[in-house]
Amino acid sequence: MKMKAIDNRGLAVVVLAAGKGKRMNSEVPKVLHRICGRPLLAYVLDQVAALDAGEVIVVVGHGAEQVEPEIGSRGRPVLQSEQLGTGHAVMTALEALDRRYGEVLVMPGDSPLLEAETLAELIEARRAGPSAASMLTARLEDPAGYGRVLRDEAGAVRGVVEESDATVEERAIDEVNACTYCFDRAALEAALGSLGRENAQGEYYLTDAVAGMVGKGLLVVPRVCASGEIIGVNDREQLSEAEALMRDRINRSWMEAGVSMADPALTYIDFGVEVGSDTVIMPLVFLTGETRLGRGCRIGPMTSIKDSTLGEGCSVELSWLDGCHAADDVTIGPYSRLRPGCELAAGSRVGSFVEMKNTTLGRGSKVPHLSYMGDARIGEETNVGAGSITCNYDGEAKHETVIGDRAFIGSDTMLVAPVQIGDDAATGAGSAISRDVPAGGLGIERGEQKIVEDWRRKKRKKGRE
Repeated sequence: MKMKAIDNRGLAVVVLAAGKGKRMNSEVPKVLHRICGRPLLAYVLDQVAALDAGEVIVVVGHGAEQVEPEIGSRGRPVLQSEQLGTGHAVMTALEALDRRYGEVLVMPGDSPLLEAETLAELIEARRAGPSAASMLTARLEDPAGYGRVLRDEAGAVRGVVEESDATVEERAIDEVNACTYCFDRAALEAALGSLGRENAQGEYYLTDAVAGMVGKGLLVVPRVCASGEIIGVNDREQLSEAEALMRDRINRSWMEAGVSMADPALTYIDFGVEVGSDTVIMPLVFLTGETRLGRGCRIGPMTSIKDSTLGEGCSVELSWLDGCHAADDVTIGPYSRLRPGCELAAGSRVGSFVEMKNTTLGRGSKVPHLSYMGDARIGEETNVGAGSITCNYDGEAKHETVIGDRAFIGSDTMLVAPVQIGDDAATGAGSAISRDVPAGGLGIERGEQKIVEDWRRKKRKKGRE
């Protein structure tokens, strides 16, 4: 959905990202835990950027030195040296905020599913009044863990009560606070000035500022949004729930763009991955990191592709790719492992139970099965027979194997690097090749085969003696 253009030059955004997240049981700051390949905070900052606000402040605290690099140029970090609650975090942000910003949007850094369109609607809801504040809410079948929204008879907000402070009747309310607000700055500062810490947590609650506004007769309007957007992450279970929802959002967007998925629930695509139309993805496929797939590919089942690029019409089945590049019409698998540095030219093939590392495979060339090619440069229209290995490591250093165009590597060939096989050359099956083979030549290394006549009868006779 295209967001309606609104003038936000007088708007400042405050993102709350100072919490440790005790229930995560982690040394990693909560907002840096990842879903679909990137930190929670990154999703929030993406949506904030779409608002084109005058300034973005990110309140940091626990693990600030880890969080600040993620903010980058998308906001200005402000340190909350002592974490005394959401109200205190906003106080800290306002102290650092230029007076020219008369409107303040406050939102959590751990709500990755909030969309920019929803935030824009929240801003417009406050401006339409005009009201002292607007706040985002949602209705949940199970509101446990969330603050409950209290409304008056006219439907305006009269307060928010945290679950730990709520009565039995208040806990039965299904409308919850999304912890996202748009404030008139003057009204916000006045409300924050009267906050106290007389509550179960001993903290300054931002929700108490909302109650303070209502107590002074100021209007606070609710804006109900889809329940799936407000999910925050406070523990590992919620992290998993958020990832499942984000994954569903990503998969739906790709199916709308012309990608087929046999089972979207078993398809795992990171944010930022690109997939060409008419590609078919089978179950248990993982597309992660900086992966790019061309049109008309067939991927899976049970395939992992990380930080790799595939051209059009490629097929990858039951295989693992990491840091590889394949041109058009390349076939990989089943049961292949391609490690970083592999470059596969158009029409090449890597077959079953093949491992490759830092290897170039030329146009139309094949490594059909049961082989290891490491630190190799393989030309065009070359065939590598089953069971062949480049012996690239001598215990101290890696060495390169170079195989020319239209070469034929016989089955079970050991290529002891550094070694070169010329164009149109061949190696005999079962050979250990340690010297260069010239163009058009045959390299063969075998011991003399011996035949022992009547071996079985002689062996049995010896056993009876």
